[in-house]
Amino acid sequence: MAATAVRYLRSAGAPTAVEHHPAPRLRAVRDDERLPVDPAEFRRVLGHFASGVTVVTSLDPGGPAGFACQSFASLSLDPPLIAFMVARTSTTWPRIARAGAFCVNILGSDQGELCLGFARSGADKFAGVAYDPAPVTGAPRLEGVPAWVDCTIAQVHTGGDHLIVVGRVEALGAEDEGAPLLFHRGRFGRFTP
Repeated sequence: MAATAVRYLRSAGAPTAVEHHPAPRLRAVRDDERLPVDPAEFRRVLGHFASGVTVVTSLDPGGPAGFACQSFASLSLDPPLIAFMVARTSTTWPRIARAGAFCVNILGSDQGELCLGFARSGADKFAGVAYDPAPVTGAPRLEGVPAWVDCTIAQVHTGGDHLIVVGRVEALGAEDEGAPLLFHRGRFGRFTP
């Protein structure tokens, strides 16, 4: 899937940063790479790490696409880069890869239902969701989010059963008010100083 995305980005004249990075070799996880722990225990223990919650959106010829994502991080100040991780089995990722651009919508404390809507498979995730185009890429910027980051795809790397997507920041913005939506041990929560 990543190799296909990189080939498509090259054919569409994507940013030159993609040109300098070979497509990752996709492969199944070998037995010697598997953790000696139960996957449920792995998830339970790592669930103790609280994270923010985002919705990654894009616009391809088929219309808007998006998915809920808690594996998001800033990566570099110079150049400005961010990263997110997406399952290699994601049906939304190929659409984002085809578009070559995306918007990370950082959710606020009152947007748990919005997050759940984008976490579901097979439904029209944008039904009843207001958005406008992000200023550079045109990717959907969801109404009411406290912060957003408009990006083009710079690199894609393989990381086990996920892909690590590096985005070059083209524009961003934030409201001064509002608390973040947090995710901890399988539940949403709020930040309290």
